[in-house]
Amino acid sequence: MSDEADALATDQRWMLAALDEAVRAAAAGEVPVGCVLVSAEGVELARAHNLREALEDPTAHAEVLAMRAAATALGTWRLEAVTAYVTLEPCVMCAGALVNARIGRVVYGCDDPKAGAVASLYRVGEDARLNHRYPVRGGVEAAACAEVLRAFFRARRKGSALTGG
Repeated sequence: MSDEADALATDQRWMLAALDEAVRAAAAGEVPVGCVLVSAEGVELARAHNLREALEDPTAHAEVLAMRAAATALGTWRLEAVTAYVTLEPCVMCAGALVNARIGRVVYGCDDPKAGAVASLYRVGEDARLNHRYPVRGGVEAAACAEVLRAFFRARRKGSALTGG
């Protein structure tokens, strides 16, 4: 296998772990986004899923929660040699937090045409005006990531129609 094929296989494996987190979020009634942070040596540092509803916290996105846990585990806020695997393209808040954490790399599943800030609407991780930049790979397990989101919102709409809410 080539280096690029190996890298893609690694990215797919970790994205499936992030998808497990997204499924956990959906089961808890949270928007199904999952994130896993992995060291350059291939060691999982942290994983999280959205908890905005449970924590009543608008910043409790999967990426932010995972970065907090990884920073605690590593004893530093600098996550320079860390890859973030996230099922949905990060929003502006998360893309900025990834810059501030000095994240090494971001891999995401499906695009977010309404709020995506690393490819769709903005390219925060590539902005030369910022003090840190990170490479981005999108579209890893995109269909599976998008389907988890579609199924969640389809079920919510169906539930709203049934309850009249």
